[in-house]
Amino acid sequence: MQRSILILGGTAEARALAGKLASDPRFAVELSLAGRTRAPAEQPVPVRVGGFGGAEGLAAYLTQKDISILIDATHPYAAQISRNGAKAAEISGVPLVALRRSAWVRQLGDRWIEVDSVTDAVNALGEVPRKAFLTLGRQELLPFEAAPQHHYLVRSVDPVEPPLSVPNAVYLTARGPFEQADEARLLQDHGIEAIVAKNSGGLASYGKIAAARELGIDVVLIRRPDLPDVPSVETVEEMLAWLDHAPVPLK
Repeated sequence: MQRSILILGGTAEARALAGKLASDPRFAVELSLAGRTRAPAEQPVPVRVGGFGGAEGLAAYLTQKDISILIDATHPYAAQISRNGAKAAEISGVPLVALRRSAWVRQLGDRWIEVDSVTDAVNALGEVPRKAFLTLGRQELLPFEAAPQHHYLVRSVDPVEPPLSVPNAVYLTARGPFEQADEARLLQDHGIEAIVAKNSGGLASYGKIAAARELGIDVVLIRRPDLPDVPSVETVEEMLAWLDHAPVPLK
């Protein structure tokens, strides 16, 4: 009997997992995207875009669609979605497993300043004008208007509209992965003195971290939020193995 899987996605891992499962006749897979990216990458399975109406709405959807298993493959910083997923699984009784990539670990030569929020990151840049490379989502950039003395290089998947109300900002739109050599060249071309980033983990955006280490550039790294304590794996391969030997009976 074919089993229904709902993947809460938005990451490269979610897309890769969906691609693996799309050709597996044991599963019928749907991928859910929050809809924050205007032009999401093409996906290999049917896609649902938009919210569910909180945990209760998601629980109702799981029941209505007779979902056999819920996979949380959202971004490590999508804490509210992860909390809603955990609560919805509890309400509906649908088994939940999370696909969570490992965080980056400080290496010899890294010049990290670790903070808890974007506002703290703004403060960490200091009062003296610096050239800073911001690699955050466009929705999270507003706090940097409080520090207009800096020169900003902003990279995002979607255009930043409206642009920040600061006198000096350059905008790039690009989607990873980004190689270390290319990142090093970008940092040097713009004279970057500090990078502001999330500890997203994975290889796709690690190039800037390795390049900063190579060039001796400060990195203001926003710590990961606390996530629900649920069964989890770190890679797509581990998730496929989990599905082969699921500890909880699937519907």
